[in-house]
Amino acid sequence: MTTNRVTFIDTMRGFSLFGILMANLLIFQFGMYGKDELKNLSTLDTGALYFVKTVIEGSFMPIFTILFGFSLIKLIESIRRKKNKSRWSILRRATGLIALGLLHSILLWEGDILFSYGCMMLFLIPFINRKPKTLFIWASILFVLTTALTYGSMEASKKEQKEMDTYIEQADDVYANGSYFEIFDFRANAEVPGMEDPSFVFILLIFAPMFYAPLFLFGMALAKKQAFVKMDEEVKWYKIGALLVPIGLACKSISFIESNLSSILLMGGSQLLAIGYVCLAALIYKTRPVQLLAPAFESVGKLSLTNYLLQTIICTTVFYGYGLGLYGKLGVFGGILFGIVVYSLQCVFSLAYLKKFKRGPFETILRIWTNWSWTGQVKQD
Repeated sequence: MTTNRVTFIDTMRGFSLFGILMANLLIFQFGMYGKDELKNLSTLDTGALYFVKTVIEGSFMPIFTILFGFSLIKLIESIRRKKNKSRWSILRRATGLIALGLLHSILLWEGDILFSYGCMMLFLIPFINRKPKTLFIWASILFVLTTALTYGSMEASKKEQKEMDTYIEQADDVYANGSYFEIFDFRANAEVPGMEDPSFVFILLIFAPMFYAPLFLFGMALAKKQAFVKMDEEVKWYKIGALLVPIGLACKSISFIESNLSSILLMGGSQLLAIGYVCLAALIYKTRPVQLLAPAFESVGKLSLTNYLLQTIICTTVFYGYGLGLYGKLGVFGGILFGIVVYSLQCVFSLAYLKKFKRGPFETILRIWTNWSWTGQVKQD
């Protein structure tokens, strides 16, 4: 059993944060629901939107999900090397993520993922001690089931569309011009059409992450197989997995043609593309051009929690009314350029920060809570 960090995983985690930022910029600029109702775009923005929705959106968060499952097993292995049981540490880790997620979503932005990941950790506890083969089987079964559940048309009625248009118009005005407290109030109290029932919203928050459960389990299985440790011996698998990239892109592209299979193609294609991206990245990881960029991505990945939250702070400050008020003004292509600048600065910041400190501030807080120790070290039993 290796005791070293798997540098490829840190690098991929950093790379996934780049894609997550690119996808989230649609939400920061146009709103959670407004991003899917964009009209009258320029040719440049139309092409940029198609690129983001096909190549990035829905496929980089799943990469992060795979890596989360992988890191969960590595965390448990690390804890168990130093003490006999990891149960309470995992429970504290989950509650810590849930608490951070709630604060993040309530105080800053409704697009939080930390709450869902914390809930998912609780769901994954029964699978922690399972064999890799068992995890792969469960991942496959849940992939088929959750993807099949998306079958059917999602086309809204005229009444529903009118209600959504009204909501989007209100959201655009508040986010573009509102103060912090006006935006806070809107986020807390505005009723999203179709989600007026609080119990439905709660159920959605709890069960929506289940659609990504296959990738959590897939990542856990990879960790138990000690994947990405001896990469030269796994090239055959990387080549096979990389074939999922064109398959996933094709599925997502076809999903834009409205039909009963659109959601299945989008959901399934997004997840297959994520696995394909991981395999393709592993295949080219040792090449010289990638190795030149890898340290920057790796540094961002080691500070993933801090950098994820920093992206929210930066983007809400730049786009919302209480900041620079650029909501909806940069356009899709301009947002991509802005995201590249922000991520590049995060690379520079992370490289410099890790020369002086071992962990990021939010990583340290979560580690202290997880290990129930002011030093952040695991207490010996």
